[in-house]
Amino acid sequence: MSLAFLFTAVIAPASAADKPVVGLVMKSLANEFFKTMEEGARKYAKEDGTFTLIPVGMNSETDIDTQVSAMENFIAQKVDMIVVAPADSVGMTIPVKKAVDAGITVVNFDVTLNKEALAKVGLPKDFLFVGPDNAEGAEMVGDYLAETLGKGAKVIIIEGNPGADNAKQRKAGFMRSVKKYDLNLLTSRTAHWETEEANTLMTNLLTMHPDVQGVMCANDSMVLGVEKGIAAAGMTGKIQIVGFDNIGAVQELIKQGKCLATIDQFGPEMAANAIKIGFRILHGEKLTGWQKTPIKLVTKADL
Repeated sequence: MSLAFLFTAVIAPASAADKPVVGLVMKSLANEFFKTMEEGARKYAKEDGTFTLIPVGMNSETDIDTQVSAMENFIAQKVDMIVVAPADSVGMTIPVKKAVDAGITVVNFDVTLNKEALAKVGLPKDFLFVGPDNAEGAEMVGDYLAETLGKGAKVIIIEGNPGADNAKQRKAGFMRSVKKYDLNLLTSRTAHWETEEANTLMTNLLTMHPDVQGVMCANDSMVLGVEKGIAAAGMTGKIQIVGFDNIGAVQELIKQGKCLATIDQFGPEMAANAIKIGFRILHGEKLTGWQKTPIKLVTKADL
């Protein structure tokens, strides 16, 4: 049974309730980050008790069709609010515009919608966004890697999905660290946020670049794949890895010395914060631009 089918099956009775209905559109629920995000949102909804939450996620990080279907279903059911973390920063602007035109309050969170694409569909470039400074976070953890390895170290960047603005921002942040510390960037390749793709990619890259000293991963799911590839090559401890998301599995790798550091962007609270801001809009506030959420470097000393 697909997530899209599950979505249409559960939304009808919820929309009939007296409470406001909030649709939460996330990315891949195969990613631990979004699982904890959903858990945090459900916990907040239960504790708050004033609204009905309907969360939906994707089957994989590139499964944008499920996100589009979720948006269309929420629009058809006339929910009061949609909180969306777009998998594709350009492609999701059209369904967001449809929702806004239908009178639904839409909050963009986690991943920014593309400004030019927003303008193209008739939405303001300063459309409300709730989320972290991805470039700053990537630079923060990139700097920590560079300081650990030293000037001129040989590194690889494993990028996220090229269609997502946060992937572009994190690469930009990593590049700041590369330039600041005169790192030798051997290559920068995408694994589309996915663990197994990152494993395969890293295995191949180790053949091409066996002298690599550090790997900058744009999310922690890819850290898991990269670490697996490094371990299979018998190079654990010889190559330092950094990531982004602070998922539990990577916390364990940090404790074991198999990952150097990650960035906590407080995933369990992120959707809840976006919902809270959405209700401020529903209650009459005019909010636009960037509502920045916190980030924190996490190393072994923090765990």
